[in-house]
Formats: sequence, structure tokens, C-alpha cells
Amino acid sequence: MLIKDWMTKDVISVTPDTSMLKASKLLKEKGIRRLPVIDASGKLVGIVTDRDIKEASPSKATTLDVHELYYLLSEIKVKDIMTPNPVTINADDTVEKAAILMLKQKIDGMPVVDDNANVVGIITDTDIFNVLIDITGVYVGGVQMGFSLENKPGTLKEVLSVLKQHNARIVSILSSYDKPEPGKRQIYIRIHDMEKAEENKLKAELEQRFGLLYWMRDHVV
Repeated sequence: MLIKDWMTKDVISVTPDTSMLKASKLLKEKGIRRLPVIDASGKLVGIVTDRDIKEASPSKATTLDVHELYYLLSEIKVKDIMTPNPVTINADDTVEKAAILMLKQKIDGMPVVDDNANVVGIITDTDIFNVLIDITGVYVGGVQMGFSLENKPGTLKEVLSVLKQHNARIVSILSSYDKPEPGKRQIYIRIHDMEKAEENKLKAELEQRFGLLYWMRDHVV
């Protein structure tokens, strides 16, 4: 899945000379946590987050009065508190690559740029969650089952053949090589709801022939 299909495209940005006070108001009004910082030529030069603003703001125990406080906040510029040269990703990269970058860099979002370093979007951890929900089909409901299969050609085909024989309609198929023992892979299949008696027959045959890691019906509110 490509980032350009999941990112937020209407990007709200600021310039290096935008005041910290204005940046703070933008974050609160728009309900967002980060603002790309763009120079006069439209290029990305930094990013400022709600955390940057909190860390740069005076303590609640300050002796400054309201007018002094607002003057101070209006004098501090985004360029003074932003992270320069932030981590970015290209719109044609995959969502998986974005997830890996965010984990490694310990960030929860980053600007998406084109080949000329122009900002074309923002990708966040929320977008990653939305991708996970979409590819698993959890909102469709039904049943998800897990298998530990030998990592060789034809093993998944055998499972799918049994599902077909019982007229099960597949919602999604996912696989993982991370946790299984050597020589195996884990397969996760979600199917639509089916008539209970037929579902019980299907479950029994799958359990007998392949073993089941689990058989779960999600109840998503």
C-alpha cells in the first residue's frame, strides 16, 4: 500500500518566522500535533510539534504577568524551537516503510515530500492504524483463524481448498515470518459469517488437518 493513498493531503504548515504563539493556536484549532515548516521557496526546512511548544513555553510557576507572557510567546519564532531537517518519506513509498521509520526514529508522524522536497502530505501513526484495520477487514466482522504452516509451496493452498469446499468467503489473508519456529510461517485468515452448522464443520476439519492457533470472532463496537 502506497503512502499517497493514506496520507493527509491538506497540509497545514508554517514559516520559520511564524510566532510560537500562532503555531500553538494552529495546533489547538486544527486538532493536530505537528506543523511542517516551509521556507519562502516552498521547501521543507523543519517541523514543529506540540511537544516542542510545551518544552519552550514558560513554566506555570512563572512570575510573568499575562501581557509579558503573551509578548514572550509572540517573540519566540518557530525557527527557534523547530527540529531542522526532519525525517521525511516519499509519497510513492509504502506504508510499511513509513511504519518502520517511525518505530526506528521513535516518532508518531512525518512529512511526506515529493522529489523536489515539497511537502505533499503528512503520514501519522493514526494512518498506520487505519491501514491495519483496512487490510484485516475487522469491521466486516466474521471469524479470524490462525495457523502455523510449513514454509513450503502448497501449504496455504490446502487450507484455502478446505475453505472453498465449505463455501467460506475470505475477507483477508495475512502471513508472518516473525514468531513461528524455523521452517514455518503463521497465517491469519478472516472469513465472512456463515451458517453455524457449516461453520462448526469447517472449524472441526481445519483443526483436524492443520491445527488451529486460534479461532476468534471479533465484536467491534
